[in-house]
Amino acid sequence: MFRPLLQIHSTQKVVTQAFRNMSSRAEYLCVHVFVRVKSGTEDAFKAASLANARESAREPGIARFDVIQQMDDPTKFVLVEVYKNENAPLAHKETHHYNTWRETVADMMAEPRSAIKYKNLFPATSNGWDYGKDSNLEC
Repeated sequence: MFRPLLQIHSTQKVVTQAFRNMSSRAEYLCVHVFVRVKSGTEDAFKAASLANARESAREPGIARFDVIQQMDDPTKFVLVEVYKNENAPLAHKETHHYNTWRETVADMMAEPRSAIKYKNLFPATSNGWDYGKDSNLEC
C-alpha cells in the first residue's frame, strides 16, 4: 500500500521532532586543563590521572572526562573535563578521588597546571556528550 508523499513527509517531521525533544539542550562547561610533568614521571602521572578519570566519569555532574597525551612531547597532557552545570566543578573538587589525584601528582608537575574554560557549541544535546551509565570506557 502506498501512502501519499505528503503524508510520509508529515510523519517524518513528527518523528524528527520527537527525537529532538528526547535530548535536552546541553549548555555544558568544558574545561581544558593543560599539564606538563617532569620527565620520567609520565607513567606515574598517567596512572594517577586515569584512576581519577575513571571515578570522575561516574560523577552525576560530569558528562565527559578525557585524558589525552601529546604525541610529540609525552610530558604534556590535557584533561578535557565537561561539566553538566556550574556547580559540578566544585562538587568534583570535593571528591576523594580528585583530592587523591591532586596530592599524588603535585610533585610531578614541571610547572603549575593551567586551565581554559569553554562553552560547548556542538554537540548541542546531552546525548552527544554523556557516556551513559552502562558505557564500557576501556578495552
